[in-house]
Amino acid sequence: MNRFPRTRRFLRSACTRGVAVATLVVLPALAQDLSAIKVPPRFTRPAADTDEGGLWGLMDREEARLKRSPLTIRDKELQAYLQDLVCRVSEGHCPDIRVTPVRTPHFNAMMAPNGMMIVWSGLLLRVENEAQLAAILGHELGHYLERHTVEQLRAQKDTAVLSTMVGMIGGVGTFLGQIGLAANLMAFSREHEVRADRMGMRLMRLAGYDGREAAAVWSNLLEELKVTGGKDAGKHGDIFDTHPVTAGRRDELRQLAGDAGGIIGEERYRQVIAPMRLGWLQDEVKRGQYEESLVLFGRMLRKDAKDAQVLFARGEVYRLRDEGGDAERALADLNLASGLDKAPAETFRSLGLLYRQRSDKAAAADAFKTYLARAPQAADAAMVRSYLEEVQ
Repeated sequence: MNRFPRTRRFLRSACTRGVAVATLVVLPALAQDLSAIKVPPRFTRPAADTDEGGLWGLMDREEARLKRSPLTIRDKELQAYLQDLVCRVSEGHCPDIRVTPVRTPHFNAMMAPNGMMIVWSGLLLRVENEAQLAAILGHELGHYLERHTVEQLRAQKDTAVLSTMVGMIGGVGTFLGQIGLAANLMAFSREHEVRADRMGMRLMRLAGYDGREAAAVWSNLLEELKVTGGKDAGKHGDIFDTHPVTAGRRDELRQLAGDAGGIIGEERYRQVIAPMRLGWLQDEVKRGQYEESLVLFGRMLRKDAKDAQVLFARGEVYRLRDEGGDAERALADLNLASGLDKAPAETFRSLGLLYRQRSDKAAAADAFKTYLARAPQAADAAMVRSYLEEVQ
């Protein structure tokens, strides 16, 4: 019997799963040999008149829309890099997985049962190396390999709270507006999360990566959340309201990883994201979560105190927040960045705005001139020229 018409109303609500919206129970057997976790063979496409087949068909259409979305990052090197990384950790499933990066300044990744994987730029900005990214992709692959989305579909198909997710991927405004809905609807069980983390750890370690980096991902994220969440850090904010990122998850991953080392891949990763990194940093500033951004930028600057892009971004946060002492902090960061070889042109625009605010017309004029010389075709060049005329 054809079951697809009866199930269409809920298929759309079970499309994807976000890695950042998860919590774990205590792992009962941390000493378990990860090699004992079996990776299934490649999947065959389910019949279209089944629940799973209907879900695949829906996701095929949404994937086509994603390819046309202005959110899609079309950098060929990044796309190839992500695809190659998935192939390294997917244990023979590489031909069935398609990775698409999207420019959205939040920490998340999603995996659909038809093999569509989406990775957000906010996540790519935050991971520090290839091993950390492999941990996240491995977790998503764990959900895919164990077919958790299909299990959730069957468990939730009669639940009244499910609603349509069509358009979440294709349109910019709709996509961003549906983040909270996706978090609420696409929650896996705690058992699923445990299993996905175990499978992800197995995949990354057998591919040669340092499993300890999986815990570092959550440790860094919790550091950001604590600045605003206090004792409830990891329970609130963006898409964490219903599925907290807990310290327990970090600690359990540390135990699961053991002491074995492996590939880190920091330099290779930095080279791949370098052409897009400044734009992602600016997206993070525009996100408006200044306290969280300051924690992120502070962590980055502890690794490289002369990172001109991050100094600019932190200075811009201070300038925009403009609380007690922020103007001085902004000037310190921006002046330091401006003296470095790879200072973004935007550094000088921000300096000009600060000096203009302080009525230092000569310094403002110099900064604006430098900005216009470095970025004569900038979208805001006409506005900056008007500021320059004002202070001259």
